[in-house]
Amino acid sequence: MEHVRKPELLIPAASLEVLKTAVIFGADAVYIGGEAFGLRAKAKNFTMEEMAEGISFAHARGVKVYVTANILAHNGDLEGAGQYFRELRDMKPERCDALIISDPGLFAIAKEVWPEAEIHISTQANNTNYRTYLFWWGLGAKRVVSARELSLEEIREIRGHIPEEMEIESFVQGSMCISYSGRCLLSNYFTGRDANQGSCTHPCRWKYAVVEETRPGEYLPVYENERGTYIFNSKDLCMIDHIPELVEAGIDSFKIEGRMKTALYVATVARTYRRAIDDYFEAPEKYRADRGWYLQEISKCTHRHFSTGFYFGKPRSESQIYDSSTYVNEYIYLGMIEETDDVLARFEQRNKFSVGESLEIMKPDGRNVEAVVEALYTEEGEPVESCPHARQILWVKLSHPASPYDLLRKICNS
Repeated sequence: MEHVRKPELLIPAASLEVLKTAVIFGADAVYIGGEAFGLRAKAKNFTMEEMAEGISFAHARGVKVYVTANILAHNGDLEGAGQYFRELRDMKPERCDALIISDPGLFAIAKEVWPEAEIHISTQANNTNYRTYLFWWGLGAKRVVSARELSLEEIREIRGHIPEEMEIESFVQGSMCISYSGRCLLSNYFTGRDANQGSCTHPCRWKYAVVEETRPGEYLPVYENERGTYIFNSKDLCMIDHIPELVEAGIDSFKIEGRMKTALYVATVARTYRRAIDDYFEAPEKYRADRGWYLQEISKCTHRHFSTGFYFGKPRSESQIYDSSTYVNEYIYLGMIEETDDVLARFEQRNKFSVGESLEIMKPDGRNVEAVVEALYTEEGEPVESCPHARQILWVKLSHPASPYDLLRKICNS
């Protein structure tokens, strides 16, 4: 088809540390949330100062930054949204590259406050047909994020009906939702925390009692119960094995879900998709030859079992996980290397490990290097045998040299 261009790899970031990880490990763009108006209220999120630092860090390395303001706004949100967009407009030394918005009211406010801003329409706006895309294009949006419920065939049809300059962004990895593009009332109903305001408690991952028929046509209500089943718990989306089909459908940006995820998750997914995309555009046969490596690597991040979502038709019962809500977790995140000297590497410890243990140095270039912990020291230079204190700053001596931005991880139960 005519519309074939190398897709952007768009990675989520919950904090400044994770943003830097995404940039170093292969993102073309990163999406983040401020302290308000985004759909991940429980993420650490960014202060304006952190946002400015992150944007400068990304831009210095040729990576774009998009800021989410994708809540479904209520009256009380409108005045604050205007002020928020003004702060983003006036940010120094550099602005973000686009706003991600779902609510038409917030879209209008953003256009009034910051007319030249590039706006992307969030999946939360339920973008399921080409007339919706054309509607937003007519109002000045540059990009629309497709609903997760679309098949590749539907996306191809959308691409055939919209301008060449308009961009399609689609999720290729991460959690799925039981409701259209995340518009869910369960959390608000059960707990008073509104998913559409960024405070989802994920009741789709809870365990529910089996529904029983009391008499023909009448059923007991569904309720949470330790003896029940996980009737809403869907598998995670993973399209690493289908890069050619995504490209051929005309998708411009491959979006990774996960603004609540760790630096290890982000590094693993970013590095794997980066290599897969680059390999495919270098030579399709190279991509085909390395598919086993991509699947092996992507499975090392914390995930539920994988599926292809709606891309190849409506999911069947095998796309749900009925017996558990537990993640598959093969590796433990230990920390990111911040600086090095001739012998030692400085990092902030995230999980416990000890002198003598074997771990893995995860490098941005794709290598995984095994190393033994030969020594550990506090910031004051005192030797220690282990690091049990969360977020403690330590210096480590490894049997193989590490570099700034390398990640340390170890196999679970090793």
